Amino acid sequence: MAAQVDAVILAGGMARRMGGNDKGLVELRDQPMIKHAIDRIKPQVKEILINANRNQNRYSEFGFKVFSDQDSGYLGPLAGMITAMSETDAEYLLVVPCDCPLLPTDLVARMLAKLTAEDAELAVASDGKREQPVVMLLKPSLRESMKAFLDAGERKIDFWYAKHHYVVAEFSDQPNAFVNVNTPEQKQQLGDAIANEEHH
Repeated sequence: MAAQVDAVILAGGMARRMGGNDKGLVELRDQPMIKHAIDRIKPQVKEILINANRNQNRYSEFGFKVFSDQDSGYLGPLAGMITAMSETDAEYLLVVPCDCPLLPTDLVARMLAKLTAEDAELAVASDGKREQPVVMLLKPSLRESMKAFLDAGERKIDFWYAKHHYVVAEFSDQPNAFVNVNTPEQKQQLGDAIANEEHH
């Protein structure tokens, strides 16, 4: 029996570099950014959850459960992950950001294979050069550990997972998989990359 995996798409950030626009709702090739992430992830998981701290009504239009951070105050991605872990009863939770429109279509399969092969607590994705701390597959039972870390005033995800038995899933065959959009310039480049991909 396949493992039960839910996903949370993190759309809770402040998006300061996008002029404060809600990043998941910024249009990329006529679709809100988060829609690209949803389309990539939906076939790979049981349920999708969306973590958003504003524009919840807009996000709920995608047909998934939307929730805000339990800890208010924009404490970063960890706060959204902690809340998501209490919203799922799946065996594993996939975490992805709302601004990665080219996520691998085999993301879950490869991360899960790596995690189970090494009996790890979580898997972190890498583009072959760098780990991507906001793309993780983890056991919801890690919630207490993550909450204690956040409550202690810590924010850096990679410092947190370094305390656990984690594995890195390499996606160097898909170098654009985790390209994310922080500025209008990057949005243009990414639109071009997607157009390119569609033509091949």
